[in-house]
Amino acid sequence: MLCPMFKHAEAQTMNEKLLTTKEAAGLLGVSMAFLERDRWAGAHIPFIRIGSRAVRYRRGDIDAYISAQVKRSTSE
Repeated sequence: MLCPMFKHAEAQTMNEKLLTTKEAAGLLGVSMAFLERDRWAGAHIPFIRIGSRAVRYRRGDIDAYISAQVKRSTSE
């Protein structure tokens, strides 16, 4: 049996609008090519492949990536 917290997180993910590469690039302020290279090079930004060609991003994953990029100095 799944824990109630997991069920809530799963339901929240299922209701979340998936973003196209163009929409995700706009949120991040990068080009679509940047995200395509990221996927090819090892995907620092999580993505979802739907079928054989469609690629989508979850807003929560984009937000988490942005939060993880916060630095306190240029030497980090």
